[in-house]
Amino acid sequence: MNRWPRHRRTTSLLLGAVLTAVTLSACGGGTEEGSGSNSITEEDIQAALDKPTTLTVWSWSGSLPDVAKAFEKKYPKIKVKVENVGTGAEQYAKLQNAIKAGKGAPDLATVEYNAIPQYALTGALVDLKKFGFDSLEDRFDPAVWANVNVDGGLFELPLNAGPMALFYNKKTFDKFDIEVPTTWDEYIKAARKIQKADPDYYIGADTGNAGLTESLIWAADGRPFKVDGASISIDLQDAGSKKYAEMYQQLLDDKLLSSVGDWSPEWFEGLASGRIATLSSGAWMAGILKGSVAKASGDWRVAPMPSYDGESTTSINGGGSLAMPEQGDNQLVAAAFLRYVSAEEGADITQASGSFPARAEVLESEKFLDAKDEYFGGQRVNRVFAESLRNVATGWQYLPYDVYAVSIFNDNAGKAYTGDSTILKGLKSWEQALVRYGEEQGFTIN
Repeated sequence: MNRWPRHRRTTSLLLGAVLTAVTLSACGGGTEEGSGSNSITEEDIQAALDKPTTLTVWSWSGSLPDVAKAFEKKYPKIKVKVENVGTGAEQYAKLQNAIKAGKGAPDLATVEYNAIPQYALTGALVDLKKFGFDSLEDRFDPAVWANVNVDGGLFELPLNAGPMALFYNKKTFDKFDIEVPTTWDEYIKAARKIQKADPDYYIGADTGNAGLTESLIWAADGRPFKVDGASISIDLQDAGSKKYAEMYQQLLDDKLLSSVGDWSPEWFEGLASGRIATLSSGAWMAGILKGSVAKASGDWRVAPMPSYDGESTTSINGGGSLAMPEQGDNQLVAAAFLRYVSAEEGADITQASGSFPARAEVLESEKFLDAKDEYFGGQRVNRVFAESLRNVATGWQYLPYDVYAVSIFNDNAGKAYTGDSTILKGLKSWEQALVRYGEEQGFTIN
């Protein structure tokens, strides 16, 4: 399912609250049913697949319709209706409305990893342990498996992964005699060298990106969000957040980042020309570059994400899979399709579309790791991404309203990118807004 992390550029569309005190009152209700023995057997699932059934799936994925067709061919009595009801936050708002109304939710829906807690902790999703799917843990990368387990429950089977890496324009680096930075200090020095050589070129571009901010704090060993059911602590002034802020502030103070808005035509042109020389992003960015910056084929390469202290600690940015709303009437067939998408033939179809896989078997395959990517000059980029995934720091948690948190990031931290404030002050303002919102929704904020 390509381009999962699209919500990073669409959450500003989410204008209202995504949680309510009513849904919060069910907090923890989705984890008990599957926490121990499961009464549903594989025979039950296979029997359901032999009965005429129509599944409804909400997803903006470009590859999921092809997966659905393959599933229908394998199970002729099943019809899978894939509906694109909006991308990212737009779909989440509709899903939240259906949950609140108690009707109208699909059998399955795309839910990105950062958004899982929003629905899982309110009891709106089926715990997949109910179907014994926790037995599939060894099939997936541990870092991504951790993302789909919330408060003791399993709410998705991983499909794709977004390990962070540094995408860089080799043509630009060669032009200015820049070595690939291995630390953020080296990255800042490279940024200054580029600007000094030609003010029209920048090391990167950022006008305020909450998803990137979270990923860079994560890699700095920051753990600003801690969630235990309805009890939350928020500290965007912890050591890791301060380490990130101190590093990033240097880029902003010296105006080393382009002010071109990401995903704009000017941003894509900057990537194509090499005037925006790097991107710190999840592995999914490879597909974006190939599809939207095709004329720069051969110019770009992939390197490990710069470190703060020489250690190879990384993080994840983006990625997601299919979750099962409790409202669905066809849970057995939905479970079969969900498994097919993530752990069986459907995952191969998605991978072929350019998605970076979460399956351990693929990540350990020499064929996969040795595949040369012509867009990246014949580089074996999968090795870089796979190594990053192995080095993801453990212990990160998302807020159970991260979709909302991302949508208000620039309202609180945006002034840092225009020089009217600092990153650290912006993070404090964001923290205060998130505390207020959490309290309004009925969470206990420590």
